[in-house]
Amino acid sequence: MVERIAGNISRYNMFQPGARVGVAVSGGADSVCLLHVLFELAPRWNLHLRVIHVEHGIRGEASRADTQFVRELAESLGLPFACRTADVPALAQETRDNLEQAARRIRHEFYRELTARGEVDRVATGHTRNDQAETVLYRILRGSGVSGVAGIRPATSDGIVRPLLLLCRGEVESWLRERHISWREDQTNADPAYLRNRIRHQLMPLLRSEYNPSVDDVLARMATLAAEDEQFWDAQIGDVPSTFEVSRIADATSALGRRIVRKAIENVKGDLRQVDFNHVEAILNLARSTEGSGRLQIPGVDVLRSFDWIRFRAPSAGPEPRGGFSYRIAPPCMIEWLEGGSISFEIRENGSSCDRLEDGLCCPGEVLELRNWQPGDRYRPAGWNHERKIKQMFQDARIPIWLRRRWPVLATTGKILWSRRFGPAAEFAATGETPCRLCICERDIPFA
Repeated sequence: MVERIAGNISRYNMFQPGARVGVAVSGGADSVCLLHVLFELAPRWNLHLRVIHVEHGIRGEASRADTQFVRELAESLGLPFACRTADVPALAQETRDNLEQAARRIRHEFYRELTARGEVDRVATGHTRNDQAETVLYRILRGSGVSGVAGIRPATSDGIVRPLLLLCRGEVESWLRERHISWREDQTNADPAYLRNRIRHQLMPLLRSEYNPSVDDVLARMATLAAEDEQFWDAQIGDVPSTFEVSRIADATSALGRRIVRKAIENVKGDLRQVDFNHVEAILNLARSTEGSGRLQIPGVDVLRSFDWIRFRAPSAGPEPRGGFSYRIAPPCMIEWLEGGSISFEIRENGSSCDRLEDGLCCPGEVLELRNWQPGDRYRPAGWNHERKIKQMFQDARIPIWLRRRWPVLATTGKILWSRRFGPAAEFAATGETPCRLCICERDIPFA
């Protein structure tokens, strides 16, 4: 069995030589087996093991006894021990998660902290093939799509690995008994109040006895195939920023569009919990709508469409950045932009051109101010024969509403000389005969 686990580790490249590995040990059979197997295999990869444990604060004295058991187990193997004590019931009430979700949140936060501090490179958990089968069935019953049916991944991008995923629970317990290794039993694992327990103790035995004795293998294989499909789609999708053109999903096939939407949600929210099929479809419909604007709020994400753009943003990101800014401009100078990039102001003599000729101005003598656009701003851009409100220019140019608050305008003594994208005012625009011009150059300022 140990060699099969070693083969699984190699297949998924779970550990690099010399890796620092946090072994998540609850005290149950699966995690105890994982610890002993990795302890045996550690010299093969020169692994540096650390036992990590979370005391969830759910089962009182029994939970504290589990912690002591794991602590003593780590000491018996001469391994460092790290423990996080939490109040999962309180967190569940605060976040409105169920106990299982809240406990998982605590564990993964602990794993991320250990990784961020450089104490571990990988975290190994004791999930087995039975856990995989139960997870797939659980997600099917909850209406999950193909990505959910992919189940538990052998290795994830955030450094979590599951070396035991090819083993069934019975193999794990037999291996421990043969070696007279003890473990702890968590009584909540038998509590039928939890859907996962009903699946484990009621539904899966029924499926094995009445329908297919190999149902665990069937479901685990389904997860493997779905995961491989998702890897293919991930490569097709590529990077998904928080803001992008709606055509990326509106013009895509439904299969591709759904995956892009789910990826955008996950990038903002960190996971896809509580996000269901109807949420994804609503976002696709928003992108495909001819209305050109709209807003949706789904669990953990605020989705806003404006013209040809759609933006995904966490509600906790706070209020929109306020537009109020004002800089006194004395060329040559450069203004660093809050959203990234910069705007520079340079004086150039006749014979040299601006990066964009239309952003060249006759050098005014007055004090210059770079400020945000304000409602009511209007001027006559070069090439136009009448004044226009900048707000109307936004509409005509299909500028997303979230960009307008901080839209840069150059003004002096109540006059607008220049505005981003719309260029200089007609009366100040430089020509080929202008001996000295003020050039305004934008660099790497994100448009969306």
